[in-house]
Amino acid sequence: MLFARQRAELNRRFVNPVVEPLAGYVPLWSAVDHVGRRSGKDYRTPVTAFPTTDGVAVLLPYGTDTDWVRNLQASGSGRVQIDGRSLLVEAPRVVPLSEALSVLKGPWRHVLRVVPVQSALLLTRSS
Repeated sequence: MLFARQRAELNRRFVNPVVEPLAGYVPLWSAVDHVGRRSGKDYRTPVTAFPTTDGVAVLLPYGTDTDWVRNLQASGSGRVQIDGRSLLVEAPRVVPLSEALSVLKGPWRHVLRVVPVQSALLLTRSS
């Protein structure tokens, strides 16, 4: 777990600033917009997200207790930039990756069976 936290910090400091402008427009790079649960500040976090039958699934390679996941869980909603679209989302649910795979669209469910990630965050598209 220590290695995952160190990798997350490295990504936050060096990779995310490069990826963020492309997030939501380039395959595999999406972004989650959320509000800090204590600060009330708006944040954008680059993530790897995939369309599902009723929203999106976001991979959780750094575990389930990251700030952005907790922020979405606290507020119950947010926005995801994916495939050039901005979606309002709600009802964040941490699930095992196997459950997320069952609702993915297209070929992603087959590709993602081999990723070394345990969990995903399912978000339902708001109406």
